[in-house]
Amino acid sequence: MIKYKVVLNADEQSELEQITSQGKHSARKIKRAQILLMSHAQIYTDDAIAELLLISQSTIHRTRRYFVEYGLSDAIHDDPRSGQPRKLDANQEALLIAITCSEPPKGRCRWTLSMLGDQLISLTELETISPETIRQRLKDNDLKPWQKKMWCIGKLDAAYIARMEHVLDLYAEPADPQRPVINFDEAGKQLVDHVNEPIPMKPGKVAKDDYEYQRAGMANIFMFFDRHRGWRKAKVTDRKTAVDFAECMRELVDHDYPEAEVVRVVLDNLCTHHEASLYKAFPPAEARRILRRLEFHYTPKHASWLNMAEIEIGNMNQQCLDRRIANKALLIDELAHWEKKRN
Repeated sequence: MIKYKVVLNADEQSELEQITSQGKHSARKIKRAQILLMSHAQIYTDDAIAELLLISQSTIHRTRRYFVEYGLSDAIHDDPRSGQPRKLDANQEALLIAITCSEPPKGRCRWTLSMLGDQLISLTELETISPETIRQRLKDNDLKPWQKKMWCIGKLDAAYIARMEHVLDLYAEPADPQRPVINFDEAGKQLVDHVNEPIPMKPGKVAKDDYEYQRAGMANIFMFFDRHRGWRKAKVTDRKTAVDFAECMRELVDHDYPEAEVVRVVLDNLCTHHEASLYKAFPPAEARRILRRLEFHYTPKHASWLNMAEIEIGNMNQQCLDRRIANKALLIDELAHWEKKRN
């Protein structure tokens, strides 16, 4: 004889049917709703319910009892669970945070979970503490001692603000084919060759590259980006000397923008990015001829974010160069295809 009989009214039956049909609830809640619906008016036996829902008869009995004694809501919802008590009290957790934010011991570049646990034990009355507890507390406080970010902080003095506003005003000007605005920068690329042939991707298996590789030298990439046209050019060279910079500027005015009156170049403060580089590379008359058609506009120090060529270099690295490239000829060919698609 069933001790707790389930008899549902129309509203309760409708609510339970909605829970089981929508699939927007937890598996536990749906299972309890199914138990109550199948127990309604003794449609199914306990054995049949247990077999169909793959549950124990104690679960069926408990769900029915909660329904009869406390009602539908208590039968299908869980009570709040206290969970396992915290291993660290507030003071111990505050001490852990302070240790994590301090300098690591001499001979170590960063704190590890085990080192943090050992240090915490030595400073408190704790006898043991697991790395998992340390990890959870660090996670709760958004602390990641294994991560470090590098950045340059610009000094917001009058010179910084003056150059920043000058460059922003330049960007805000309408497009003028006779006075184009070109962003210019450079980036290095390590040439790397495979020692063992990579294994291509197959269904169910990712592509594999051997950890071992062979260095094949360095290459430099000069990036040109037209502020208004969205045109870009990646020029590969062996180095980034004053002569290489001067050749880029001559190519810019003679080949890329031969009809322009003046090409306005936005660039950073690298030591080669100056008029003197052209005099090092060319006779004075030739250097003067090129410079008459150039205007240099410098970003503030530590403000590379103002140079749109930096963004394009990031796109280039992500879309084209995020792989091993063995030689300069292959690099030039790959960049040519990328450049054509981008333009």
